[in-house]
Amino acid sequence: MRASLIQIAVDEGESVASRRLRVASLVRAQAGVADLVVLPELWTTGAFAYEGFEREAEPLDGPTYELMAKAASDAGVWLHAGSIPERDPGGSLYNTSLVLSPSGDLAAAYRKIHRFGFDQGEAVLMGAGRDLVTARLPWTTLGVATCYDLRFPELFRGLVDAGAETLVIPAGWPERRRAHWTLLAQARAVENQAFVLACGTAGTHAGVPQAGHSIVVDPWGEVLAQAGPDEEVLTVDLDPAKVRATREQFPALKDRVLGLQPPRH
Repeated sequence: MRASLIQIAVDEGESVASRRLRVASLVRAQAGVADLVVLPELWTTGAFAYEGFEREAEPLDGPTYELMAKAASDAGVWLHAGSIPERDPGGSLYNTSLVLSPSGDLAAAYRKIHRFGFDQGEAVLMGAGRDLVTARLPWTTLGVATCYDLRFPELFRGLVDAGAETLVIPAGWPERRRAHWTLLAQARAVENQAFVLACGTAGTHAGVPQAGHSIVVDPWGEVLAQAGPDEEVLTVDLDPAKVRATREQFPALKDRVLGLQPPRH
């Protein structure tokens, strides 16, 4: 399986409509190159551009879905279209990731569970998701998480229990905590014996420089590829059988004790 992570630069001088069209072209360019394409978190607005969430919020089948579904179909790829500010029928906002099939159908949607902001920004502007989400591809099962979720290992344990072999994490991670980004991506890969595909943004969102440095990590924690700070397409070949082989050769997951049963009182 070949995966391409498109590390999009979010420039405040570029309109959301223009960025959608540009990103659709970048996805189409992966035709014949990748099987799976991954985009970052909130690339339409910028993850820290809180004032744009309400203005740019859209339904699941809104303009971002329409353009990305067509791009996925044109390219013949599975597309993790990053996340959008979703507005549900009742008017509530969510940070929602979309996974699209090569036919352009919505294969999965995940509402971010852990909202960033410490009672500010996303944490108060958007609702929290409740459900763990996986998506079955022909080669592997994706476990879907978003940005700040990366700091909460119990979420990834749940995804592994649901069958995930490849953990996909779109993000808008700030440059000032870039060391944590790399460290946590490797930790989630090692402890879950899974591939990690973590795709971030470049550029600056509302004055917050982004980390970039999208990263692909194998089940042993080896960094297979890492981007730089600017807009870039990071393409890497993955062998899904390596997950099963790793879990058989070093069956640490079978020795889990905590979290498998209710605690005794």
